[in-house]
Amino acid sequence: MILACQNIEKAFGEKVILKNVNFHIEEKEKVAVVGINGAGKTTLLKIILGEEEATNGQVVFAKDITVGYLSQHQDISFNNTVYAEMLATKQHIIDAEKELRELEVKMQHLSGDELDAVLGRYNTLQTKYDHENGYAYLSEITGVLKGLGFTESDYDRHINSLSGGQKMRIALGRLLLTRPDVIILDEPTNHLDMTSISWLESFLASYQGAVLIVSHDRYFIDKITTKIVEIDQGESQVYNGSYSFYSEERAKIREAKMKAYLNQQRDIKHQEAVIEKLKSFNREKSIKRAESREKMLDKIEVLDKPTEVRTDMRLMLTPVTESGEDVLLCDSISKSFGENLLFKDLTIDIKRGEHVALIGGNGTGKTTILKMINHMVSKDSGKINLGSRVKVGYYDQEHQLLSMDKTIFDEISDSFPDMNNTRIRNVLAAFLFTGDDVFKKIGDLSGGERGRVSLAKLMLSPANLLILDEPTNHLDIQSKEILETALKNYGGTLLYVSHDRYFINQTATRIIELRNKVLTNYKGNYDFYEANKDYLYNIQNGNNANAVNTEALTKTGFTQIKTVSDAFSDSQIKADSAISAGSSNAAAPATGKDAFLANKAEAAKRRKLENDIKKLEDAIEKLETTLAEIDEELCAPENASNSFKLNELTVKREETDAMLTQKYEEWEELSSML
Repeated sequence: MILACQNIEKAFGEKVILKNVNFHIEEKEKVAVVGINGAGKTTLLKIILGEEEATNGQVVFAKDITVGYLSQHQDISFNNTVYAEMLATKQHIIDAEKELRELEVKMQHLSGDELDAVLGRYNTLQTKYDHENGYAYLSEITGVLKGLGFTESDYDRHINSLSGGQKMRIALGRLLLTRPDVIILDEPTNHLDMTSISWLESFLASYQGAVLIVSHDRYFIDKITTKIVEIDQGESQVYNGSYSFYSEERAKIREAKMKAYLNQQRDIKHQEAVIEKLKSFNREKSIKRAESREKMLDKIEVLDKPTEVRTDMRLMLTPVTESGEDVLLCDSISKSFGENLLFKDLTIDIKRGEHVALIGGNGTGKTTILKMINHMVSKDSGKINLGSRVKVGYYDQEHQLLSMDKTIFDEISDSFPDMNNTRIRNVLAAFLFTGDDVFKKIGDLSGGERGRVSLAKLMLSPANLLILDEPTNHLDIQSKEILETALKNYGGTLLYVSHDRYFINQTATRIIELRNKVLTNYKGNYDFYEANKDYLYNIQNGNNANAVNTEALTKTGFTQIKTVSDAFSDSQIKADSAISAGSSNAAAPATGKDAFLANKAEAAKRRKLENDIKKLEDAIEKLETTLAEIDEELCAPENASNSFKLNELTVKREETDAMLTQKYEEWEELSSML
């Protein structure tokens, strides 16, 4: 074990952020901390690093452990060039190399004890030099720079001339090159493109130290981690596995916890109802039984309600009308900005029902294509045609379609003038805007809040073609899952740009990659793309042209971009036919008559229970009345000296009391059954 968090608690005033957080990290272990926005993930990292002090608990490091940290927001100012800054991380190797050369020269002129002493120092230094990968540190530097998206032309650029994202990549590169025992990263993929993220995954997965990550990039976490620490309602839950394992197990655990919570709540309500009923009998015995139950109820450790997967946010995307089979055709489109040619003669053909992800490196023109389709940017050449009955709904990552000066309420009201105030408030409540929140100005909202407003408008639109630009930006994991579910169930057509590979994997039926100004088509999700990207790209672009085998390509799901629509439609028909054939062999569902009879039997059973309970309550009332009458006779003056009468009454009272006890027990049992 190299790091342990033991009973970590953190509160700001009366607000408790973390409570009872426990986990540990072993050598070479890769761990991710996950949770909704505001769960306390970054606060936990700061406590581990000593930047924040825990209210309670402790963080324990193994002896002589080195720690490297990259925060998602940090001041980066390096008075150096790109390459020189990377080289500075290896200064200890450079110094060791210099000393080794000096010792080699020195040993030529020494003998005896002096030579032995210098030779001992040389051997120690040589061992350290080898351990620090001294013979390959230059290639290590160039490998990291290349992996993070820097070219040789960037090496001599001054860091202060770089963009904020590039500076963050420099900070990440420096951290990786120092090779600490524990790397701690807070949202490391925020400023990386897909190629750089893929490289970072490989680097961290094979890293010989431990890694602790906070990230919303689920595909990234899934590829790297061997342990997930979830922060939920301030407490930690450890899952030993990947993100996919965690996602499945979390659902099972949440379901079990929710079931236990609901069962306990039902039992508590039942107990309260029984107590109230016992008190209503207003007899000494019933009151004592009620008090006994109250004491038992007070001792129950009430379970907290598990946090649900944002069931309070509701998103349903349903096309109002069905479009024609041909939805969108971009034919030979081109675009340049000045002398910068983004792409030329690109063709995209999308059919009804397809869910298409457009991917590629930063600056390749993906967002530009979406804006051209939405007439926000003009094309240089080519045609863009929408099919019959196609209605477009557009979600842009910059939220340019939102008016910054309007309130949330007015934004919806002005966009959908036929909606009344109640309907508008109900829709906004479904996207977590309640009360006076609806009167906040769009310009004052966070990125995530603006995203929810845009999603609300999208849900209300009559669109049957959704065009989305980075729809998961600023959304936490649970909000992403809600959007994924809505899009997977969406019956219309979908075209989107996203860097969120997990999101793509869940929602895409086809991927189009824009690389080196050409498009390559992949019929499948992101996993399929990842497994085949280089092979299919090379084939499409003429590499190994003699090896092209049409039958093999069809089996892998590859088609040329101009014929992909037909191939996809055929495969979709086959898939639908297979589903239909499979469903015909499935067990037939219960008929309406069976269901009616089952419901009728259940209702009859319930009526019988209710009747039996009513009879017991009548019997209890009669027995209590009898007991009261016996007690009255026992206290009567005329019976005070009549021992025979008193003995008879006492026996009768004991029998009645026993019968009453039995009736109470039967009543409580039947009440529980009901």
